[in-house]
Amino acid sequence: MKRLALLAAMAMALSTVVVVLGGTPALAHGAMMKPGSRTFFCWKDGLTQNGNIVPVNPACAAAAGVSGTNPLYNWFSVLRSDGDGRTRGFIPDGQLCSGGNQTFDGWNLPHDNWPQTHITAGADFSWSYNAWAAHPGWFYMYVTKDSWSPTRRLTWNDLEEQPFLSVDHPPLSGQVGSVDAQYSWRGRFPSGKSGKHIIYSVWKRSDSKETFYGCSDVTFDGGNGEVTGIGEPGTPPGGGNPGACSATYRVTNAWSGGFQAEVAVRNTGTTEMSGWTVSWPTADGQTVTSVWNGVRVGTGSPVTVKNTDWNRTVAANGQATFGVSANSSGNNDPGGALTCSSP
Repeated sequence: MKRLALLAAMAMALSTVVVVLGGTPALAHGAMMKPGSRTFFCWKDGLTQNGNIVPVNPACAAAAGVSGTNPLYNWFSVLRSDGDGRTRGFIPDGQLCSGGNQTFDGWNLPHDNWPQTHITAGADFSWSYNAWAAHPGWFYMYVTKDSWSPTRRLTWNDLEEQPFLSVDHPPLSGQVGSVDAQYSWRGRFPSGKSGKHIIYSVWKRSDSKETFYGCSDVTFDGGNGEVTGIGEPGTPPGGGNPGACSATYRVTNAWSGGFQAEVAVRNTGTTEMSGWTVSWPTADGQTVTSVWNGVRVGTGSPVTVKNTDWNRTVAANGQATFGVSANSSGNNDPGGALTCSSP
């Protein structure tokens, strides 16, 4: 029922909301899903049981503070009806993530806490782009230069001049008019990248001048598409009931210069939980050296651990556990509260 209610709400938005640019009305049609754009991930971050959108992620909340909640419902509508595939010299500097559309100016905010997709430089990846309304066309992916900083709005000079990946009319799957509809393709990320970057996507329709723009925040840290920052901090999407989780930490063994700990991931919701992510900051003098029964995402602090295939599913009121080994200068406790989220 929750899914039907959400789809009905989005369908209503699609049928009633238009964006007028250059004197031409245009309907909303799609956004990058893998790696997810700010628009798509902030919509997921803000989902609640009653169909309202209440952002939890601080960057998503800041965007809603600038542009209101309507762009969260219309996450698939960052477009220019007069775009005709134009980029540099057409979309103004500082407005790339909104496609120069002032309705979505919140997506342009510089912030260090946008939801992140963790990836590996040079690796092959399964890309997908939502096709709420299907249209043929081309997709172009750019990446930020090493000199880019998340502390400022994105400009064209922050991007590598040429796209690192281009796709010509990829195949469409799923039911159009839903989140499941998507264009999919395989393609490699650029080599030699590390740390936080933005992947900037441009979708140019071949049957009209309409062009879509979007920013996907990624971290090149050896990840395989894991997502962090959705439902953090605070309760996870779903209002803290279906699919909600909590995490507790206890030291199980300690010695001079190090320790082992166990983290229990509990399903505090009323339905089965499929997938979980736990994060916590390390205390000064701590370095995590290994994780078992979980998959670590990235390095350093905060520590972020996702489920393995065999402990992905947790029954209502049930729990899964994973272990951690770390070097320590004496303080074996976490440096702050643990956060737990579930898709």
